[in-house]
Amino acid sequence: MLPPPSNTRLVTIIAHVDHGKTTLADALVASNGIISERLAGTLRYLDSDAEEQRRGITMRASAIGLRHGYVPPKLSAHKQHAKIGGGNASANANDGEAREMVIHLIDSPGHVDFSAEVTSSLLLCDSAILVVDAVEGLCARTHSLVREAYLHQLVPVLVINKVDRLCVELGLDPAEAYVRIRELVESMNAVCAAMLNSAILDEEECNERKEVEVGTWNFDPAKGNVVFASALHGWGFTVPTLARSLFKSKAVPMKPPLLRQYLFGDFRYDAEAGKVLKWRQGSSGEPMFAQYALAPLWEIYEGVSEAGAAVGMKSELFASSGGQGTNGGKKKEHAKIESTTPGMERVIDALQTASTSPAVISPQGNGELTLPKDAQELQQVLLRLGAGSESSIVSAVLRRYRPLSDAVLDAVCETGPSPAEATLNYRTKALALQTPVLEGNDATTESIERFRAIQEAVRQCNPDDVPTVAHVCKFTTTNRSAVTDPGLPPLPPDADPSTSTMIMGIARVLSGNLRTEDVEYHMFGPRHRWKEDVPKQRIRCYLLMGSSFVRVDSVPAGHICAIYNLETLQLKTVTLCDRRECMPLHGFDFSLQPLVKVNVEPVSASDTNVLERGLLKLSLADSSVEVTATAKGERILACLGEIHLEQSILDLETVYCESKIKLRISDPITSFCESTDWFEKETDFDAFLKDKSPPLRQATIPPYCDEEGLGYAHRGRCRTVISGRGAAISMRAVPLPRPVFECLKSKKLVEGSKTDLLTIGKALRCSRDESSLTAQQVLDVLLGSLDDIDSNGNALLESSALSSGRAVKAVQSASGEVYIPRDDKENDEDDVNESNGLDEYQSTRQFLREGLFSAPSESDSTKADAVALQKWRQDMRGSALAGFQLAMRAGPLCEEPVRGVAVILEAVEIAVTADGDKVAKDLTGGMVVAALRSGVRCSMLTRPARLVEGHLRLTLHSSLSGLGSLHAVLSRRRGKVVTDEMVDGTDLIQVTATIPQAESFGLAPELMKKSSGEVTAPELVFSHWELLAQDPFWVPTTEEEREDYGQNLQTGDLSTGLDNDALKYIRMVRSRKGLLVDSSKIVVAAEKQRTLSRKK
Repeated sequence: MLPPPSNTRLVTIIAHVDHGKTTLADALVASNGIISERLAGTLRYLDSDAEEQRRGITMRASAIGLRHGYVPPKLSAHKQHAKIGGGNASANANDGEAREMVIHLIDSPGHVDFSAEVTSSLLLCDSAILVVDAVEGLCARTHSLVREAYLHQLVPVLVINKVDRLCVELGLDPAEAYVRIRELVESMNAVCAAMLNSAILDEEECNERKEVEVGTWNFDPAKGNVVFASALHGWGFTVPTLARSLFKSKAVPMKPPLLRQYLFGDFRYDAEAGKVLKWRQGSSGEPMFAQYALAPLWEIYEGVSEAGAAVGMKSELFASSGGQGTNGGKKKEHAKIESTTPGMERVIDALQTASTSPAVISPQGNGELTLPKDAQELQQVLLRLGAGSESSIVSAVLRRYRPLSDAVLDAVCETGPSPAEATLNYRTKALALQTPVLEGNDATTESIERFRAIQEAVRQCNPDDVPTVAHVCKFTTTNRSAVTDPGLPPLPPDADPSTSTMIMGIARVLSGNLRTEDVEYHMFGPRHRWKEDVPKQRIRCYLLMGSSFVRVDSVPAGHICAIYNLETLQLKTVTLCDRRECMPLHGFDFSLQPLVKVNVEPVSASDTNVLERGLLKLSLADSSVEVTATAKGERILACLGEIHLEQSILDLETVYCESKIKLRISDPITSFCESTDWFEKETDFDAFLKDKSPPLRQATIPPYCDEEGLGYAHRGRCRTVISGRGAAISMRAVPLPRPVFECLKSKKLVEGSKTDLLTIGKALRCSRDESSLTAQQVLDVLLGSLDDIDSNGNALLESSALSSGRAVKAVQSASGEVYIPRDDKENDEDDVNESNGLDEYQSTRQFLREGLFSAPSESDSTKADAVALQKWRQDMRGSALAGFQLAMRAGPLCEEPVRGVAVILEAVEIAVTADGDKVAKDLTGGMVVAALRSGVRCSMLTRPARLVEGHLRLTLHSSLSGLGSLHAVLSRRRGKVVTDEMVDGTDLIQVTATIPQAESFGLAPELMKKSSGEVTAPELVFSHWELLAQDPFWVPTTEEEREDYGQNLQTGDLSTGLDNDALKYIRMVRSRKGLLVDSSKIVVAAEKQRTLSRKK
């Protein structure tokens, strides 16, 4: 039977990669006897996948249920309110009475490639065990995990892991180690305080809620929400348990509530005077934490190392001997340490004080791991475990001296809320149902009352006689052999249970009892609307035990379970309810976007259906995977990183397609954007308008010169003619710097935007008097002209002359066409006949000279102009906006999205009938959209072309000897180091850098090879978009440039001879998309070919 919510805790372990999450989980699992004490810390039980064991990292979140006997500390009535968050469910029980608790533990990945697993784990749980390496300290991933746990409204417990490294690797004495740990706790509190201050400024919350958050996210060892541990050796303790131990052993005759206030602080204890005195770094004596918490541990490590040296062992513990763990004697064969070996007496003496074993600090505690009191009892322990090496002896002794599992699980029970308390007081937003949007007669009073009853049941986490609600946060796969369920339909005779895949949904029961097969549950997707039809399904419930699933008949509120029979819904998250009047859980959007994309296709075309079913299962089981199908039949698989991609492809081949097909995987697909740059002296508006320079090179070479309408464009301006010549739209494209876009988005000046605003203000002539032009004036003009902005940093503007109607001209033409300039003047008669609309054309040219903003003036508009203006505003203007949006989706260089471009509509000419009563030709919306798209592309082709590439932020640790190879690799890949800081007390340097995404593939193996393992694997997350400052169409023109870079063939079919990354990327993308590439012609100079022999 599962206990009620008050005796349940839901907790997940989060940390930076390799900080010891799974090793800590091993110690907690071993406390329930699931794995042996000897294997704990090395088995990595919850990493059940073979690929996880091979790589040594966690890739999937694994859950397991643990039982724990929790004995609440005896506190006086007025002390009950001093607990974190204002008191837990444990305060309602009788103090000192043992309670049987069930703790659902989820071990989440630390690698950033598997961040989606962490997000789902945080949504499932109420508490988070935040593990931090005592040597490496706070890493970049630690900061992001703290922010994410705060957004999910979790209650944290800090575990400072690998404290033993301060002794055995860094060689610090207990006082120095205390200072190091104190600084680490202070750094963590500083990070949390900054996060809270930022959140308080952004949100208006009640003071009571702010006080709860400040208390929750303040790590104070005296409160018991900080655990000091070594997961590898299985020991850990908190300051409150240490205070109780010192009081019971009479080492310090002081009541525990008072003693724990001094234990972790700059205080020392004078045993002779029986007083607590202030301690200063560098003064005589040791602080109390170093004397009573760390010194016995240091003594045990040194004693075991001394015993190893006595029998001729090479030290396994200490990184450098420094007098520890060596002797001058000859090494003995089959050396083994016993309890009587010289040095072990130091261990036995240290075990007699400051033990936090439950058998010592609480008479009702668990006495399974008995603390040895003499050499004989210690020898029995060593014989029973077969411990003879230094590491095995240290683990065996310290697990009994200061058991890690009791320290961590007690801290979770004491500081972490129960599921009922979490939904009521802590996670009021994260675990709330969406509020229905009611329209018209969508809801009756009765249905609203039923919905409110469901809301209240979820808020109270009530398991009895209330509507049942459960939320599936993620899906996972398992094979049939790992599921214990006699009721499942039998497999075919030739089927193998170890390869038969089942998709399970991992759910949290929010209220009521979730039952197997008895009830048909309504399934609410994340975008469900009130009164929409929802599917109904019967389910099967399972308890999670690592890689195993055990069927149960029912699961009450406050517990985590697995659910089968949901894969047909094809939803990544789903809320279940036995009542129709329900809404889905709010949930959280996944923040990181996939970075690595590949095209997946089967080797045999007949296997396409199998591949599509496999991709569907993969996208369902992994919420961070995106699968898209293109119009060309490509199936694009997008993942968060290279490791994530490799694992997804492996799962696709072996699990979801059941090893039935062979796949062909393309090279990684890199996303780019297209943009433009300023001309020289473009800020001189008049001179630039009169400039008759020849077109840029890209407008003269194939395939770019084949763009329709390119002949009507020059230096960023284009007069695009609508199909049928019934109208023409004049426009201009210019760069839109990011600071200017942020100003337009926020409608106010932002820091660092003044220079860019003045540049664009002069280029667009936002004022006649440029000498007195200010950034605020430019911003006001731009905001007044703004029609639309998009998320990629593009904007559509409309000149004041056009918005006022003065630049909309009607062409009264007998042919119903606007004026088209001609390049050839051989036939003067034809030119005269086609001169209808010349005056209007020249008039619009005059408006171009006025710039973006011109003072209002009286216009000589006619009746025909009024007809044209009405047509523009009512029919064409909205289609022009759609054309702009379509043009921004695919640029002219390689059909990639456009970023950082402003398009200015300057003038419009519309052909009307000879009497001016109506428009001469039908101008449909599709014609306007196509014309505007073509005009924007031609405008961009006649400007300096630029690519915009995504940059990734990488964080890693490097030793001093690995810095040279690290910088060489980053420099070759165009990476830039942002920060490099020494990690205190080590020779490690934490490096933060940015690198173009196109250059990031294969970075980790190259760093490992070049540095000989001195550099850790980098963690890559998306950072920003940045303009690639290379002209892809540059060629040597001067004699000096030709000498430096070589002669270039003028056809543009070959490379310039320069290592032009922009041109390489354009050709790569065009080739992948099946577009014509400028270097794809086989014949370069046909007139120079000669036939060697002519056969007749």
